[in-house]
Amino acid sequence: MRKAALHNLGCKVNAYETEAMQQLLEEAGYEIVPFTERADVYVINTCSVTNIADRKSRQMLHRARRQNPDAVIVGAGCYVQTMGREQLEKEQIDIVIGNNRKHELVALLEEYERQRRQVRSLSDINRGRQAYEELALSGTAEHTRAFIKVQDGCDQFCSYCIIPYARGRVRSRSAKDVLTEILRLAGNGYREVVLTGIHLSSYGVDTGDDLPGLIERVHEVPGIERIRLGSLEPRIVTEALVNRLAALPKLCPHFHLSLQSGSDAVLARMNRRYDTAEYEAGCELLRSHFSHPAITTDIIVGFPGETEEEFEETRAFVNRIRFYEPHIFKYSARAGTRAAAMPDQIDEREKTRRSALLIADGERLSREFREYYVGKQVTSLLEEPVVLGGRRYAVGYTREYVKAAYATEEDGVNRFVTGTVRTVLPEGLLLLGGAETAAEKRA
Repeated sequence: MRKAALHNLGCKVNAYETEAMQQLLEEAGYEIVPFTERADVYVINTCSVTNIADRKSRQMLHRARRQNPDAVIVGAGCYVQTMGREQLEKEQIDIVIGNNRKHELVALLEEYERQRRQVRSLSDINRGRQAYEELALSGTAEHTRAFIKVQDGCDQFCSYCIIPYARGRVRSRSAKDVLTEILRLAGNGYREVVLTGIHLSSYGVDTGDDLPGLIERVHEVPGIERIRLGSLEPRIVTEALVNRLAALPKLCPHFHLSLQSGSDAVLARMNRRYDTAEYEAGCELLRSHFSHPAITTDIIVGFPGETEEEFEETRAFVNRIRFYEPHIFKYSARAGTRAAAMPDQIDEREKTRRSALLIADGERLSREFREYYVGKQVTSLLEEPVVLGGRRYAVGYTREYVKAAYATEEDGVNRFVTGTVRTVLPEGLLLLGGAETAAEKRA
């Protein structure tokens, strides 16, 4: 039996596609081994969101070649999609698979075995609106939560982002196919799903469907007890949307609203298409319909031209919104984007200083958010056993995606427990006392 190893770089959509390619290989009779082991085939699903991501993609391709010089090296995804022809010829990649072509993996392996020269499958991803590439899963690496890709592509063209060029225009998966996959996963024991996409908020713009309608249909799937959403654009958060979401008890009150900057001037240079007032109004809407929702975000510091005053505007905005978890990234220029050619690029040391300040703010806000739960009852879906301070715990997540633990000698994986939060452990976990299973609570 031939051995295959896969490695994923980048976002949750990439992770979904990597697992789908692994399933294709398993169905074709390959034995899947860890990437660190010697294999006959190495599949690297690459990322190209920044120059650093490009470098990591190259490193993993070269690492695979070093591990077994005779192996078939497959480079898939965003990095190879955006590479020029000359670079493709320089890289020691046997099979090149661009976006929207990953379903061809097994056939391309067979073609390479016949030809023994580089095989490429690259669509002109930016010529018109492509068809959605249908991939599907029966299981995932996570045993309780399944990420479901429902959308691909992006039409936004933020000035710092290469993804519209790597992924193409918005393409939505049919609701029928989404539901078929979720029904299969529910039958295999999954109790929580996360709907994700490259630009999830655009779901349905090409098909006449809409995101809230899809969520409502997923809500009816028996066996699925929690629904989470991937990253949302602030402009999608309207009174009409929030009213529909608040009527769905399975929907988790955890909303990742991409911010990027708390300065309107910086947002304009980023081509983000909203301002801070619109963003704040969306947060207020969510808090008026959900009890203590977790609002998380991404923020880029050191964007070209960002002044000290603009940075301080961002800090003040972050503290006013009171995010559960702001994820802070130093701006990294990506060749081929407008921002990479902008004047007034920020010194790396200054980006590091600003980043450290915002990270410290975020850690304080996150601690305050978790401390709110002390003395309150929460329900956690357990995912894994851990040992803390010599004692065994089962650890999982609340509906708000706050990590929680309760003491048990049992495995406890993939079941719900409800308990009162006694304290927040130094590791940041909520410690549950008097935990009982959901079944015990109903009895």
